[in-house]
Amino acid sequence: MSREEQPLIIEERGRVLILTLNRPRAKNAMSLQLSEELAEAFEILDSRPDLSLGVITGAGGTFCAGMDLKGFARGEIPIVPDRGFAGLVQRPPRKPLIAAVEGYALGGGFEIALACDLIVAADNAIFGLPEVKRGLTANAGGLLRLQHRLPYHYAMELVLTGRMLPAVEAGELHLVNRVTAPGAALDTALELAEEIARNAPLALATSKRIMVESVDWPVGEKFARQHEFVDPIRKSNDAAEGARAFVEKRVPVWTGS
Repeated sequence: MSREEQPLIIEERGRVLILTLNRPRAKNAMSLQLSEELAEAFEILDSRPDLSLGVITGAGGTFCAGMDLKGFARGEIPIVPDRGFAGLVQRPPRKPLIAAVEGYALGGGFEIALACDLIVAADNAIFGLPEVKRGLTANAGGLLRLQHRLPYHYAMELVLTGRMLPAVEAGELHLVNRVTAPGAALDTALELAEEIARNAPLALATSKRIMVESVDWPVGEKFARQHEFVDPIRKSNDAAEGARAFVEKRVPVWTGS
């Protein structure tokens, strides 16, 4: 299969895994095959100690237009057991994930971006959950996540009207971390990824886990539960390496152990 025929292009840049949705003629709409390949890629990301985080983007100037309706008409649903839509939304990877968005991120495409930890978007990008306009509901995490990323009433307006959210407006709302010129979202996302990748991979994954999971922890248990996660990090080889590198005034060499 040629590169042009691959639904998902996987590349590595240092400690960063780059995942490119490669169905540009279908606006990178999510197929079952693409969902399954993404799920496998996230397993690779989490299992390899030489990788610190991932970046997901779309080919052809579009991020993702949602579910592939032609595949749906054939009876295909792009859901992976235990991981959900796109092999992502129900169980994101343990390691950080950045969405680099150009063009449309609609419906399931927006929900993919919401399942990521950071979002970089070109100023011509458009987000939206238009499902109510088609008699449907957003079922891939949009209704569960958006109200925690935006003020409640603003999120509710977007859901109930189904209107489009331009990237510039999303940036003003701090839903997007960086807004770039058209065509520059991936490069900017990789700059951010490389900044993050200079830090210790175990500490990155654990920091993400605590921030995600601690939302539901009882107040009186928060520090005790946090200790369960951070104590092994404090005793890790990378923590010792970080201290040595600081004393020796050099760049640390992380092993992910």
